[in-house]
Amino acid sequence: MTGARYAEILRGAEAIAECAAETLSAMRGRALAVNRKELRDVVTEADLASERIVLGGIRALTPNATIISEEAGSSGGEGGTRWFVDPLDGTVNYAAGLPWFSVTMAYQEDARTRVGVVHAPGVDLLARYAEGGIATVNGRDAQVSARRSLSDAVVSIVLTSHFTEREVARTAEAVRRLGNTARGVRIIVSGGLEMTLVADGQLDAFVSLKADVVSHAAAMPLVRAAGGRVTRFDGHDAIDDDLERIASNGLIHDELLQCLQGV
Repeated sequence: MTGARYAEILRGAEAIAECAAETLSAMRGRALAVNRKELRDVVTEADLASERIVLGGIRALTPNATIISEEAGSSGGEGGTRWFVDPLDGTVNYAAGLPWFSVTMAYQEDARTRVGVVHAPGVDLLARYAEGGIATVNGRDAQVSARRSLSDAVVSIVLTSHFTEREVARTAEAVRRLGNTARGVRIIVSGGLEMTLVADGQLDAFVSLKADVVSHAAAMPLVRAAGGRVTRFDGHDAIDDDLERIASNGLIHDELLQCLQGV
């Protein structure tokens, strides 16, 4: 498939994500039905409303593709094309009235993301990626930060409601180490948004000890196209199936890996 075809799919995905984001924005502030998922995690009626829009749009755009979505699981075709979708990445934030949430969509061929969209209406952010030359954040070419020392860096890390006691302990140790080394540590918990902020140079790194493919697949190639790195904790390039993931501007990556060694 040519770059022009990926750009065409990107335009379709943007329109779907925009419609879903508008629905999420319209539903903010309402009294929403909230149901428990794993441990303390939740799903809201807004997740499901956004998911209906996204799944319907994808089925019209690419009828034969498999869709793997946060709430609905796997559906659709069984060919070599698939979508990873999180219709509301950052549900706990959204349900609490916080602005750090997004709609994320990644189109893949041969297990490689060719098109990605991250739309975060609460912070007015739109990231676009299409293999073959498109990698932008709010219309700007994606470009990671130029900070070369972890002591100057701001790093986000995931600590979320579906973590087990052991995962909380590991994350707390990572926060302790980063807190003694980095300029700032932030806990946002909207992986697609956080990776996009790395690609845009607003964050210097993002750390996840329990990665979520539906949230991250759209933004991983964007970080790399912006000049950054996305690896496992052992330094090997991360793939969708990896559970542990670090994204950074690349310049602080080795220092970050050393800081977190053995966590």
